[in-house]
Amino acid sequence: MTMSRATIFDVAKLAGVSIKTVSRVVNKEPNVRANTRERVDKAVEELNYRPDQSARNLASQRSRLIALVYDDPSAYEIPSAGYVIRLQAGALRACRSADCELVIHPCNYQDENVSGELKALIEKVRPDGVVLAAPLSNMPKIVSAISSTDTPFVPVSSGKKNSKGFSVSMNDRQSSAEMTRYLASLGHKDIAFLTGHPKHKAVANRFLGYKDGLEQSGLTFSEHLIAAGDNSIRSGEACATKLLERKKRPTAIFAANDDMAAGVIRVADRLGIDVPGQLSVTGCDDVALAQQIYPALTTIRQPLAAMAERAALALIDHSRGISSLQGSEVLPAAMVIRESTGPAPA
Repeated sequence: MTMSRATIFDVAKLAGVSIKTVSRVVNKEPNVRANTRERVDKAVEELNYRPDQSARNLASQRSRLIALVYDDPSAYEIPSAGYVIRLQAGALRACRSADCELVIHPCNYQDENVSGELKALIEKVRPDGVVLAAPLSNMPKIVSAISSTDTPFVPVSSGKKNSKGFSVSMNDRQSSAEMTRYLASLGHKDIAFLTGHPKHKAVANRFLGYKDGLEQSGLTFSEHLIAAGDNSIRSGEACATKLLERKKRPTAIFAANDDMAAGVIRVADRLGIDVPGQLSVTGCDDVALAQQIYPALTTIRQPLAAMAERAALALIDHSRGISSLQGSEVLPAAMVIRESTGPAPA
């Protein structure tokens, strides 16, 4: 004989509370007394109660879905999966804590149909909110496409404050200034910098931090020490070749991301330049590649998972009516010293 499935009425009767209270506890809504929440949770477990998800969503007018939209790594010649994995890990952590599901959607921002693609996604899924990762978060076409659907979204690392809502970022400028000061403290005076993709505004803030760090260290900025990359390993190699084949080459190269820094180390090896004995190399982000190359890369650890988690939680709280999406939050980065940096050569 098959036992009937427990209902919300059964839980309410066993816990000695109203159906509305059971609903609030199951939906993890605030302002429920701790002892009441404990009684309801105990009854739910004892009866093995499983609420009907579609009914919950209909009653609360929430989908309990958060969408994570990010730049498709497969569109690149040498894709870097570490960035995406950390984004997903942070957003998943937030969703699991709130009994929500995560929908992931990579998209190629260079596709002329990307705006229609995102509108169709939102129309089909109807998420409670969208976590929009860099560099998509600072591209007007993509931001406008999501805004036109009236779906709440939180930009991550957009490179600027979101005047119309809430945004999450790291302190790119300050952390890059700190890295530049660190290289100067090792005796380096000719510190080169590899700029990143011009559409990535957060990476542009790292260039500003580099210039701040030079000034704070009493060093003069020189255009001669700047090379323009596009965040890829290949561009890091091209920039490094340009800088290191000069008669007077820099003793340190600070790349705006780890992929370009890896390209620098590859070129140094090809030219017989010892890292870090003759050249110090640093990057930014601390993706998995930073520890896989030799020598392991000194870099700035971007709190990517924490940023994605914070963005997702803000959207979840907004969908519950707990908070509004206003202001901005800046999470601190951390400098990670490894084997690719050392004292300036005599």
